[in-house]
Amino acid sequence: MNILEQADAAETRPCTSVGQLIAALGKTAMRRFAAALEPAGIKPRHLNALLSLRAGETSQQGLAEAIKVDSVQLVGLLNDLESEGLVERRRDPADRRRHIVAISCKGEQRLVALDAAVDEVDDGLLAGLDPHERGVLHGLLLRIAANADGDTATPCPSETDGASPD
Repeated sequence: MNILEQADAAETRPCTSVGQLIAALGKTAMRRFAAALEPAGIKPRHLNALLSLRAGETSQQGLAEAIKVDSVQLVGLLNDLESEGLVERRRDPADRRRHIVAISCKGEQRLVALDAAVDEVDDGLLAGLDPHERGVLHGLLLRIAANADGDTATPCPSETDGASPD
């Protein structure tokens, strides 16, 4: 069953709008990512946080904004990652009220190990496109994401956006 048929089965009307189609594809992608990451004990929301931290350490509030979760959700997410040794939290020496979050060496190694799983999901989702078309689609999706929420730095959805299998 293709993505349009899945969407049709879930609703009485087909995905005729771009937004509906993107939403249906998002749900499919999240299910596939969750299944691919499960053997490593990682959920898509964990992956989003680790990928964001790969760019460099940040404040806890900055990470919450980057991955689009509220501070309560972030604390639970960071507790999960910290208990696995994948991230490190410390007080900001310049402002003791603020926490700095950084990916650990173990977290970076876990990301490297997950790269193949992420690539496999991408390849499955984009199987009908040649490399040029994949590049064009990626660029278009980045532009759509920038217009959708005004932030080009974090086009990846969090699990709280409604497309989560959790």
